Amino acid sequence: MGQRTAQPVSTISLKTGPGASAVNHPYPQRSPVLGLVFGGVQVLVTTCAADHVTAEDVEFARCLAREAASFARSVERMFHGLPNGRGVVA
Repeated sequence: MGQRTAQPVSTISLKTGPGASAVNHPYPQRSPVLGLVFGGVQVLVTTCAADHVTAEDVEFARCLAREAASFARSVERMFHGLPNGRGVVA
């Protein structure tokens, strides 16, 4: 996704648990919305313009998909008690 120009000034930690979900909401006339639900908190991820998508939006979506797939593999490894790729048994 390219170099970041600014460092984050805060971090929000949302933990999965019962009822946590992730759902893509595609729309025919606007950009899609990714909904992440963590209990009583909902996060919506969308492009900066609802009526069009930029190359940067596509790059971000692909990066998000790669990192989400990597996260899923790491969670599955821990669930099955396999090394997490850093030489540590979960």
